[in-house]
Amino acid sequence: MKNIISIILFTVLLVLPHTAAAQVGQHRNDLSIGVNGGYVLSNVGFNPSVTQSLHGGISGGLSVRYVCERYFNTICSIYGEVNYASVGWKEKILTGTDQPVINSNGLAEEYSRTVNYVQIPVFAHLAWGREHDGFSFFFQTGPQIGIYLNESTSKNYDTPNLATDGTGRSNVTVAQESMPVEKKLDYGIAAGLGMEYSNRRVGHFLLEARYYYGLGNIYGSSKKDYFGKSNYGNIVVKATYLFDITKTK
Repeated sequence: MKNIISIILFTVLLVLPHTAAAQVGQHRNDLSIGVNGGYVLSNVGFNPSVTQSLHGGISGGLSVRYVCERYFNTICSIYGEVNYASVGWKEKILTGTDQPVINSNGLAEEYSRTVNYVQIPVFAHLAWGREHDGFSFFFQTGPQIGIYLNESTSKNYDTPNLATDGTGRSNVTVAQESMPVEKKLDYGIAAGLGMEYSNRRVGHFLLEARYYYGLGNIYGSSKKDYFGKSNYGNIVVKATYLFDITKTK
């Protein structure tokens, strides 16, 4: 909870100097809403470590933006989303010689976990460029929470082939494979860079690359728990369309 409060304060402090300087900036009252969709590459930072490749999933939902001011060349706004997102992890199961581990069915062992969330990021959004009828570039950062919905597992073996004779796994951490997600609220901080094209009649088209770092864990992290750390890291590529509800005259 302290981490969540710290992130919110950070976002407020980032926007506050621009808002407080409204007497030298140009006031805006632009509200836009729309939709977004994209692709998420994710993993989980386990300790003890688990060898992984990136898990792929979708992300999409509703977007809202309120532009409050243009301060010199900076367009200042608050941007938020409510998304459905599929994240998780995909294990890279190798022997000590970096060869795939073969299970009893003669297949290379594969394991992945998909965890679905409702994700709610709230960003301080700063842009530079054409405010209307042209291109601009933006940076945004702020807190994000994720509300757990459900999870599913995909694997092609019953019992993991551990390293006992040189043909099994070089990484023998397997406790996570049988443990459901314990913490139903995920939280962290995200930041992104992107480009926007705006047209007065059509609306706004945004393309962004974003990174999310989880500050919470999906499993318990006390001394009695197996994992000391189990937080998400997500790379998101996303497209957004916004149309104006109110515009500054």
